[in-house]
Amino acid sequence: MEQHRTRPPNDGPRRGTPHQPARLPPQARRGAGGERRPGQGQGTRRPGRQAGAAARTVPGPRLTGLGSGLFCVLVMFLLGCLDAVLFGGAMTVYGVLFLPVCVLTALWVRAGDVLTAPVVVPIAFAAGLVPVADGGGGLLGRLMGLFTGLATQAGWLYGGTLVAGVIVLVRRVRWVRQRRRRT
Repeated sequence: MEQHRTRPPNDGPRRGTPHQPARLPPQARRGAGGERRPGQGQGTRRPGRQAGAAARTVPGPRLTGLGSGLFCVLVMFLLGCLDAVLFGGAMTVYGVLFLPVCVLTALWVRAGDVLTAPVVVPIAFAAGLVPVADGGGGLLGRLMGLFTGLATQAGWLYGGTLVAGVIVLVRRVRWVRQRRRRT
């Protein structure tokens, strides 16, 4: 039985042909130890421009949308447990701890997934509220405490979501402008 190709043939010019030299990414131009290979253009970058670009980037890890969600939920749950143990479930302490987690989540998510941060933050707030919420006996008492905590601490929830949203919008606008300049 004859098998047909599922992909069209690639008849375009190949990298490294005599008519078109190979253009490799910067890390491929380095040797095994990280040193530059001989014959490469050293000094093609201007140090001032590179230092300016480094100052504009946000330091820290770059998390995917799922990674930022897991980070935020896990940190808020751990902070909720810590608040329950140390402060007896003080909602104000939990709300204050929620704000830096929102900022870090919005800053550490990578540029392509930046719009997931304002969605993840309220979910993490609710997940972290579980150990802090006052609940009587059983599941229904715990759920009632969770809903009461969400209702009474809505200011912290809205504030953290707003902070994450503003940071995300600023980052997204800068990312779109940067992509337009490159093209």
